[in-house]
Formats: sequence, structure tokens, C-alpha cells
Amino acid sequence: MSTKTQEKSHSKPSLRDLAEEIAEQEAVLRQGGGPAGQERQRRLGRLTARERLARLLDPGERFFELGLWAGYRMYEEWGGLPAAGVLTGIGKVSGRDVMIIANDATVKAGAMFPQSIKKVLRAQRIAFECRLPVIYLVDSSGVFLPLQDEIFPDEDDFGRIFRNNAVLSAAGIPQFAAVMGNCIAGGAYLPVLCDKLLMTEGSGLYLAGPALVKAAIGQNVDAEELGGARMHAEISGTVDFHEPNDESCLARLRRLVQLLPESDVEVRHPASSPSVDPGAVYDLVGGDGQKEYDVRDVLATIVDRESLEESRPSFGQTLVTCYVRIEGRPLGIVANQRQRVRSARGAIEIGGVIYTESADKAARFVMDCNQLRIPILFVQDVLGFMVGREAEQSGIIRAGAKLVNAVSNSVVPKITLVLGNSFGAGNYALCGKAYDPNFILAWPGARYAVMGAEQAAQTLHSIQTRSAGKKGAPLDEEESRRVYEEIKERYSEQMDIRYGAARGWVDAIIQPHDTRAIMSFLLRIVARCPLRAPTFHTGVLQV
Repeated sequence: MSTKTQEKSHSKPSLRDLAEEIAEQEAVLRQGGGPAGQERQRRLGRLTARERLARLLDPGERFFELGLWAGYRMYEEWGGLPAAGVLTGIGKVSGRDVMIIANDATVKAGAMFPQSIKKVLRAQRIAFECRLPVIYLVDSSGVFLPLQDEIFPDEDDFGRIFRNNAVLSAAGIPQFAAVMGNCIAGGAYLPVLCDKLLMTEGSGLYLAGPALVKAAIGQNVDAEELGGARMHAEISGTVDFHEPNDESCLARLRRLVQLLPESDVEVRHPASSPSVDPGAVYDLVGGDGQKEYDVRDVLATIVDRESLEESRPSFGQTLVTCYVRIEGRPLGIVANQRQRVRSARGAIEIGGVIYTESADKAARFVMDCNQLRIPILFVQDVLGFMVGREAEQSGIIRAGAKLVNAVSNSVVPKITLVLGNSFGAGNYALCGKAYDPNFILAWPGARYAVMGAEQAAQTLHSIQTRSAGKKGAPLDEEESRRVYEEIKERYSEQMDIRYGAARGWVDAIIQPHDTRAIMSFLLRIVARCPLRAPTFHTGVLQV
């Protein structure tokens, strides 16, 4: 937790406070390796990764960056790893939407850490699902050897990147690679598995560098003769375009992308502005996950004016299900209602909790969106499913399983937005990361955990206290309190959305007032996605 957050912790920071802090920290993350790393690139006559992006992308168009928080505070013993040393995101190049994956050589010379690989794999998956052409800007020293055991052999490790190259190619998704620095060892397969390969003068592309060749077979060879741009363009025939520098290479990339077919013109309903200014969300939603609010007021800042058609508004009220449009594009929304409601039977139901009726309603709605072939947006601020005798007797497990089944088997695009809490099975039922959302985003106040910090600390503290007693060393009151506070502090740190974003549990932390614009952008991207299966089936449901 930052000093700024600690100073405000006693007064509970607002959503606006958290959004400002996230924006400040993201500005630092975008500096990559800082002045020292940037100066190294300049000495080598190369642009930095973000300078390359600026020249490659169409001016004035949004670049939606993915995984900016990857690796956050995970590799402090190695000096840190801003943005996991690789940039990924979606932007326009020559008028075409593309996925860009660019090594940031200002960070550890572009070395690949475990979270770097996880980030690249996520970008490739999004590109595959959304049928996005991919541009790789390669400038990497290869695998970070001290962590090779966490990088090398498994199905979600380094080799999966090259397998994905081949699968993307077979699916007819264009891939362009530009080697603009080092490309060493196994990493050399990535550009060669792409449709077009560009390489700048002074770059190196080889399975083993001069030092390793000398150690392995005793051969003395210089870098250019072994794997320079001219050698690959004139002798090995590996490179399609030999470029004198970064600027020339990026200009060529733009011209090559321009050869791709233009996207089909999208037919959509005329757009209208939202009925409530997007900035109003800061007054509606708190920063600590405690404040009650009517989620319809939040949706009014996101969706087109007068487009919201709520399904079953008086039944299962702790989930709101509605058909809407955003910038004219249709979609369905399943959202947690965070204010207390009174059921038709007169019972008060807790906001953010999923009851049997609300789970039944949401499952039916998800199935209907699949029938209509419209995307689904899941808006999470969920405390979990209701528990207790009445809940169990009403069939809460059966209803929850039905919702999980419907979400798991959905064939339409899915986007998940975590506004506040995302706890336990509620995360699963409302399309958490394990349920294949095309994109999963979070607001700055979001919290991920099996349960809340207080409940978790009490549970773990109780277990430790009983264990100490059984060993004949019961905790005194002061020690017991200290253990409780330590557990709560550790759990609270893990709940922070930055902790989850560092591990790839969300694709991006977004500014709340920018939600509508980002959703409009992503709906345009997921419109490219083919259905996951020709027809929608759920299998066996307990009804």
C-alpha cells in the first residue's frame, strides 16, 4: 500500500482518491526502465518500446493497453519489472485494429520473466478470439535464466508462445514480426513463425550467440556473420525486409498492414449519449466496497439514453438483468444490485449477495442472450451467495450451478467489469477469469478474494488459536491480537486489485469515468469474434 493510501486509510479513501492514485502509479509504470534504460536504447541507435508504439499507431486513436500492472511488486529481489518488461494492447494501424506485443528493452534488456510470458499468452489468446492481426516488435535478450525453472517447460510457459504463433497462422490471422534488437535462442522461433519478418540493421537473430557457439562447438564467429540482418536477408533467406533503422521499419510495417482487408462496415443502431454524466460514478460508488448504491444509476452513466430494458425487475432483485445499447451496439448486462431490497415475500435481501431467485433469473437471462447472439457484460460487486438454512432449503446450490453452467457454455462474447468486491463463488458465477471472458477489467477500488478480510482473518485466527492450544502453548490476549492483525493485513494486501492485476487476474484497471468509452471500444473489438460454438448447449441442468 502506498504512503498516499496509508495517509487516507483512516478516513477511507474515496473512489476518486483511488482512481487518482492508480493514474499516478500507471504513469510511473509507463516509464519502464527509466532514464538509464532509455539511454541504453539511444546508445544503440534504437527507439524505446513506447516511442515505437507512438510511430506505429494511427495518430489520435485509442491504444487500449493490457496488462500494464503485470509483475507489479513481484520481482523486487531482481530490481522490479515494470509492466513485466513487455507492452501489449489493441490499437489502430493504417485504419486496422491490431494487437501489438512489444518487448521493452529498457527493462532488463527485454528479458522474459514468468509474468512476461503469461502476459504475451493472454494477448495472443485475445487476438485469436477476436481475430485480430498481431504485430510483434521484438527486442529481447531471451529467457531470464535465474528463473528458467518457472519459464521453460510447462504448457503455459515460453514454448506456448511459438505454438500459438503456429495456431494463429493456421487460423488465417495475419502476424507481422519486426526484429529491432536482440532475438536470441528459443525466442528466435517467434518471428520466423510469422507471415512477414522485418529486421533492422544492427539487430541479431540466432539460436545461440557468439559466446555460446564458442563454448558449444569452439567456433569463433562475429554477431553479424552469425545472425545479422544482412546475413538473414542475403544468405539464410529468413528475413523478408531488411531495414536500415527503427523509423524505416515502422513505416514499412504501416504500409504492410495497409494491405490487409478493411474491417466490414458495422451495422448498428444510432447512438445516443448516456442519461447521466460518466463522472457521476465517483459520487455513487465508494472506494472501500462498503457503500450501498443502486447499480441502475451506475449503468445510466455507461449505456445509451433510454436504451435500458430491464428483464424481470421485481424478481431476484439482487441481480439486475437488462438489454441495453452502448454507442448503438446491443448487449445484455448482468449486474449486482448493491442496495438492500425487499422481496415479494417481504424479506429484506442484502445488496451484493446472490440469492436463489436472482441466480435463477440470471441463468435464464444468460441463455436468452445466447439465443439473441448478443454479447454479455457482467458487472461485479459481489459478496457471494447467500448461506444459511433458508438459502440451502431454497436450492441455492442448484440455482448457482445453473448459472455457472450457463456462463461456462456461453458462445457469445463476454466482458467482465469488477466495480467493487469480487468474492468467492460470486466471482465464478459472474464470469471471473476462469470462465473465459474476452476481456476482464476492474475499477481502482475492486477487491478479489475468497471472502472479505474480516471474515478471513477471523477464520484463520480461530484455526491458529486452536492449533496453539492443542500444542500446549495457548496464545495470550496480546499475542492473539497481534496474530489477528497480521493475518488481516496480509489478506487485505492480497485483496487489493493491484495484487491481482500483477498476476494477470484482470486485463486492465480502468478509470471509472472512462468506462463507457472503453466498453464502446471493446464491443467494437468483440464484434469480430466468431461464436465459440455453432449452437448454445448447457448440458444437464437441475431445474
